[in-house]
Amino acid sequence: MAAKDEPVVIKKYANRRLYNTGTSTYVTLEDLAGMVKRGEDFTVQDAKTGDDITHPVLTQIIFELENKDGQNMLPIPFLRQLISYYGDQMQMIVPSFLEQSMGAFAKEQERFREQMKAALGKTPVDVMKMATPIKALEEQTRRNMEMFQNAMRMFTPFPTGVPGAVAPEPAKKETSDKADDLSELKEQIAAMQRKIDSLS
Repeated sequence: MAAKDEPVVIKKYANRRLYNTGTSTYVTLEDLAGMVKRGEDFTVQDAKTGDDITHPVLTQIIFELENKDGQNMLPIPFLRQLISYYGDQMQMIVPSFLEQSMGAFAKEQERFREQMKAALGKTPVDVMKMATPIKALEEQTRRNMEMFQNAMRMFTPFPTGVPGAVAPEPAKKETSDKADDLSELKEQIAAMQRKIDSLS
């Protein structure tokens, strides 16, 4: 059995079976999804090599959930934009941004649930009170998207075919002006990298 504060170890065998060492039972991806929802921490290891394969297994869980009817949460424009960042200069900032955004979203979600409980606990249901937490959640999402789009503009000053990317103004300046713009962009990227380093 794993120590109380340590994540449970799930071993994945060559036959793709998953074994929960905490409960000494075989589990499925659906079981692991349930553990995530209950807040139970775990890591997945390759049974043969001992390598940590938690990331690909969690990604596989998302893939399975996204393919269930009526359960997909990731809109196509988001998926396209995310794919476009692989191998791009934005790849280094996207993970930390998504992690911080989801953390902020989780906090708002908890507050939303508390407000919903308070609103639904009264009879008759006060529709206006229910609308308030929903608007707060929508506002938080809007702020996150604005912050993300601003980051995109800083790192994608040229057209990339990515939704939200800003196309440049028609060329009106001389070559020296373009060199100054490029130098300024490099300084902005360096400043952003310093900020990321300080956060990590």
